[in-house]
Amino acid sequence: MKQFLLIAFCATSLTAVAPAPTEAAQIKRACLASDRTAATRDRCSCIQRVANQALTRSDQKTVAKWFSNPHQAQELKMSKTARDDALWDRYRNFGQMAQAICS
Repeated sequence: MKQFLLIAFCATSLTAVAPAPTEAAQIKRACLASDRTAATRDRCSCIQRVANQALTRSDQKTVAKWFSNPHQAQELKMSKTARDDALWDRYRNFGQMAQAICS
């Protein structure tokens, strides 16, 4: 009985925080669409799971664009606004986590 309640609680918790279908898996889709040989379905799914933990939906939307246009990431990195610096810090943290978990 306890195991059933735990599973039910976890399932309910996950659906309560799940993003809308139109916003889901932006990083995964961008990863799979990239021409990188390491972009396997499993690795891209893992990277998406890390993104869900480390980045906001807005961050994910921005970062997903960087897969097809890496120059945008460089422009943001060179920017001197506090907002861009904060996003870059979150992105670096995300990258480190994804590398550690998904490699």
